[in-house]
Amino acid sequence: MPTELLFEVTTPLGFSVRCTRTYWAFITSEKHPVLAGHEEDVERALADPDEIRRSRIDQDVYLFYRGETPRWLCAVAKHEDGSGFLITAYPTDAIKAGEVIWKK
Repeated sequence: MPTELLFEVTTPLGFSVRCTRTYWAFITSEKHPVLAGHEEDVERALADPDEIRRSRIDQDVYLFYRGETPRWLCAVAKHEDGSGFLITAYPTDAIKAGEVIWKK
């Protein structure tokens, strides 16, 4: 039985990022409960970020930042085989170091 898609959005980098309802439930129950009910904010961060950085650890992982100091929303996605998937998302007070790939 296929897992139900919660969202799929196209990023400014030209690839889509998807997230299933099951995986979103995992993020909001196990990793970052503060994001419960904020899936639209994550979609917006992916579709219309203020800045995108490449992970220093994995060249196929991108960090999409939206917001402003002192609080940013960071959506982390991996791009592989022509599409992408959400790894995690979290609020943060600092943008991580890494190569700036795109900026508004």
